Amino acid sequence: MNAHRDRGPRLAQRALWWIADYLYAGWRQVRAFFSRADPRGFAEGDGTRPPVLIIPGVYEPWRFMLPLIRDLHGRGHPVHVVDPLRDNRVPVAAGARLVDEYLAARGLDGVVIVAHSKGGLIGKHVMSFGASAPRVRAMVAISTPFGGSRYARFLLGSTLRSFSPRDATLSLLARSLDVNARIVSVFPRFDPHIPEGSELAGARNVRVETGGHFRILAHPRTVAEVRRAASLARAGDEAAAGPGLDPGRDPGRDPHP
Repeated sequence: MNAHRDRGPRLAQRALWWIADYLYAGWRQVRAFFSRADPRGFAEGDGTRPPVLIIPGVYEPWRFMLPLIRDLHGRGHPVHVVDPLRDNRVPVAAGARLVDEYLAARGLDGVVIVAHSKGGLIGKHVMSFGASAPRVRAMVAISTPFGGSRYARFLLGSTLRSFSPRDATLSLLARSLDVNARIVSVFPRFDPHIPEGSELAGARNVRVETGGHFRILAHPRTVAEVRRAASLARAGDEAAAGPGLDPGRDPGRDPHP
């Protein structure tokens, strides 16, 4: 009897989270479709902050992540998107090649990747195997299926079935452990797409007390972790500069709280 009572609220809460998640995703897709934002408008920063590269999830155009892009750009970061990814339906390795080529073509260094879902797999592939891997300082991966999803085998099309835990690319990435220490994995308490969760061994794992695969992008804790990673990257750049750093200032302190 008590167990039945306990199960009810959990299921009800999950249902509410699921509904809210798809409402958020639908709203963001509509906003992205009608947006006329130009990626070139975000590619210049204030000259003091490290560049950020945005990698959205599958079926998501880069404009799906505009709230995070605008937040980071407003804080002085040059923010880059890889427009040839389109809605990110290419295989992970192919997407990683596009990102790799973009980083090299623009000569970006000290980059912080901010990725959602499949975008985190692409980001880790670049960090692990890309020729431009040394250009990437860190990554914040939000709701990324590092271990795959057992639901993938029930889905239509190779794009979604590639998230199977038995997928060769996911297995390859799982064996790449060295880069995990430079990854922050942010994930919700309940993710309807990834029942296994997004915890990554050796990474900084941040569980957000909410539910949903998409709406976590707008959660204040997620935004704070993205800002934190970008600030730490900046602090690392200043520390590497040596004598130019003001010893009286905390290099990890962000002047934009």
